[in-house]
Amino acid sequence: MRNQLAEVLIAKGIKNDHVLNAVRAIPRHLFMDSSFEDHAYQDKAFPIAANQTISQPYTVAFQTELLEVNKGDKILEIGTGSGYQTAVLLEIGAVVYSIERQKELFKRTNLFLPKLGYRPKRLIFGDGYKGLPEEAPFDGIIVTAGAPFVPKPLLSQLKIGGKLVIPVGDTSQVMTLYTRKSEKEFEKKELGSFRFVPLLEDKN
Repeated sequence: MRNQLAEVLIAKGIKNDHVLNAVRAIPRHLFMDSSFEDHAYQDKAFPIAANQTISQPYTVAFQTELLEVNKGDKILEIGTGSGYQTAVLLEIGAVVYSIERQKELFKRTNLFLPKLGYRPKRLIFGDGYKGLPEEAPFDGIIVTAGAPFVPKPLLSQLKIGGKLVIPVGDTSQVMTLYTRKSEKEFEKKELGSFRFVPLLEDKN
């Protein structure tokens, strides 16, 4: 079933072998509520705890492919969620730092990922809008929720040459890729419409 899902993603235009091999390797059904297990290898998003979702596999693959992750790259993930995207990054060989805003999901994923042999460098309960300045700079930053605007701290925490992949917008989002060209210069590309749950900000 995982191989079939990879074939669906190839048909939709995913080309990166590392991303496709990660999809083939990861037991996505374990990241979902048991009532949805039969649907785990369909190319669909599904509800998880705390009114969040596990993203559509195509979206996970598309965002990961945009990051162009190399083994050993230091990646910051904003929105751990179910941990599936985290696992994809780890399977490729990234060193992953991941921030989750929902306490319930943070606790669950913190216990769950190591049971599958996936060990992020750090899982943090906190505000993704602020990034993780004490661990910056990063080779890549991936945001897995819809942001109404691009948080400046995330851009500032990229290495020169680093990439930020972020869905920007309110009700629907435009997948946006920023590449840091210099201290002050960023290249921006917009890559189609997607729909995400909103990125939550800590107002305190």
